[in-house]
Amino acid sequence: MNNTDFTRQTSNLDGIESRQHTIWRAIHADPPLLVGIILLCGFGLFILYSASGGAVDVVQRQALIMLGGILVMFIVSQFNPHVIRRWAPTIYAAGLGLLFLVLLIGVEANGAKSWLDLPGLPSFQPSEVLKISVPLSMAWYLASRPLPPKFKHLFWSAFIIILPAGLIIIQNDTGTAIMVAMSGIFVILLAGIRWRIVFLGIFSLLLASPAWYLFIAQEHQKNRILTFFDPYRDPTGAGYNIIQSQIAIGSGGLYGKGFGNGAQSHLDFIPESNTDFILAVLAEEFGFLGVLLLIFLYMFVLIRGLFIAYCAKDMFSRLLAGSITLTLFFYIFINMAMVSGLVPVIGLPLPLISRGGTAILTLFISFGLLMSIQTHGKEINK
Repeated sequence: MNNTDFTRQTSNLDGIESRQHTIWRAIHADPPLLVGIILLCGFGLFILYSASGGAVDVVQRQALIMLGGILVMFIVSQFNPHVIRRWAPTIYAAGLGLLFLVLLIGVEANGAKSWLDLPGLPSFQPSEVLKISVPLSMAWYLASRPLPPKFKHLFWSAFIIILPAGLIIIQNDTGTAIMVAMSGIFVILLAGIRWRIVFLGIFSLLLASPAWYLFIAQEHQKNRILTFFDPYRDPTGAGYNIIQSQIAIGSGGLYGKGFGNGAQSHLDFIPESNTDFILAVLAEEFGFLGVLLLIFLYMFVLIRGLFIAYCAKDMFSRLLAGSITLTLFFYIFINMAMVSGLVPVIGLPLPLISRGGTAILTLFISFGLLMSIQTHGKEINK
């Protein structure tokens, strides 16, 4: 091959690579993040098929929701972060309005009055919207002010977080309230809050915990805390789920019992086996190695999210991308710790693995925001 042929071949390869980048840029997609999401979705459908006892209709419904989520993700990614920033207060106000509407006409499910069933629309959980609107509003508020935030800015930030979290707690949905609060707290931490304020906040929460337990906590919340310390105090009641989950995880060992061979899930010993406790099914059938594979897929997406936050071109995008990624990590960690008995059971599904509807769409909106920040940031850079 002479120099002319080599130059021509190199030029052709560069042209193909350039066209590929142009295609991804045109649809505002981030290829590494997209690959990680698709792999997680495929793995989730695979596990859900076994956890649901081979119910094809359940898997098909989940797949349709995921496809709808991917479509929503691409729609969101088309919006420039500057446009999203301008809409942040409106989205927050709309989310609060939906929460107040739930208090008036909400539908109760699984002990929580947190669903809306409006005529002509599928039932949905408005509190999931706040997982997006709270970090959006927090990033909008803090990005335009001096950092690290001053005390008065921290005061109003706390108000932005506490108001929706309190309304969700009234709905008896503690798990979602914690997630909403953490999504806002992560923005504050990323904004550079001083460590002495962080430690003061943690210390204050520890001091307030006994008073909350004695005078505010409801009976089922007290039972969950007591069950966390001793599941066998009520092995057929409050402690049943976690006991069966731990049995399933322990019996899976290193390699697991094989696909579809999990006794705990298929003999209905594990309640919520295709939602909150689906990790126990994975651990029983595919063992520790199967759980490691899932953690690897999660880590791939999380690292990409942190990279997008690091490369963001403005403070709003950096705070938002960082909060989305850290909230996803917290989501994953709490579910895995809950199923393993390391934290009290608070009713949080495993992202993209557990069966769900509104929660999955919320996740894909988050991924769409990450893609918007990454792809529009490249355009600005150019």
